[in-house]
Amino acid sequence: MAHSLSARKRVRQNIKQRALNRWRLRSMRAAIKDFNDKILHGSKSEATEAFKACVKSIDRSAQRGVIHANQAARRKSRLSARLKAKK
Repeated sequence: MAHSLSARKRVRQNIKQRALNRWRLRSMRAAIKDFNDKILHGSKSEATEAFKACVKSIDRSAQRGVIHANQAARRKSRLSARLKAKK
């Protein structure tokens, strides 16, 4: 356990930040699952709207440091390829 006040504060901040990062990651993955569902069972316009929401969520996660920028680019590229194949 941390002894100094600053170390205790850092532990508290880390717990809050980890919870927020896990929430961001879950919401990003949920958006990706929604997009995949629309690709399989939805129309082209639904898939396009889900893709826009998905890209927004991925970009936000990369900007906040939840995922690496290269991982975000790779995910978006693969999703756009799936959307292009649908059309």
